[in-house]
Amino acid sequence: MRPLTCIIVDDEPLAVRLLESYVEKTPDLQLLASYTDSITAINAIKEQKPNLVFLDIQMPNIDGMELAHSLPAETRVVFTTAFREYAFESYEVNAVDFLLKPIRYNKFMMAVEKVRKLFVPQIEAQQPNTIFIRVDGEWRSIAISKITYVSCIKDYVMFYLDDEPKALITHLTMKAVEQMLPSEKFLRIHRSYIVAIDKIQKVDRNDCVYIGKEIIHVPDGYLESFRKFLETRTFSTY
Repeated sequence: MRPLTCIIVDDEPLAVRLLESYVEKTPDLQLLASYTDSITAINAIKEQKPNLVFLDIQMPNIDGMELAHSLPAETRVVFTTAFREYAFESYEVNAVDFLLKPIRYNKFMMAVEKVRKLFVPQIEAQQPNTIFIRVDGEWRSIAISKITYVSCIKDYVMFYLDDEPKALITHLTMKAVEQMLPSEKFLRIHRSYIVAIDKIQKVDRNDCVYIGKEIIHVPDGYLESFRKFLETRTFSTY
């Protein structure tokens, strides 16, 4: 799936750096640029047409509310501000969300997911629901939604499906499988394993993933990206 593109507009450099760090660790979210000047920002937004703008409200020259009225119709807005009293006014310009500073990552991610859902029908229309793999000399159609996880031994890949008692074995590489499956639904957590994100049952304190009948330990080489993924699906109370 192509990532959501975004631009950050805030006249406070510290606020910009915080949002940039959040974007960097969020899967399928691509930062096009950051701006501390609203006039420069509005010209860039009109030219680049990002999916999303993180927009501060109180800024010199043109404030966030005025800038929001000038954005392209296809660009969504998430306001970022230290002033709660702007919340009601923000929805008058069809803002998707309103983040109150200091912004926590779990709140940031919830706002991103709201925006992502607005683009899902457009994205899903471009994606196939099935893939074909060669098994025992025949081409088998597999519903992507039925895949629980994929594992490999050398150049042979095993697809484990919800409704198949045995794995379907085909001659492929894991790199090819990773490119074939949609990245928003599948995650590579090991050199030899790709898992369906929504079918993970639990992750224990030893970084072992429980899925289907398998327990997969996430090795060091994949641990950082896996933990970043977990952060996007974890609600923090702090």
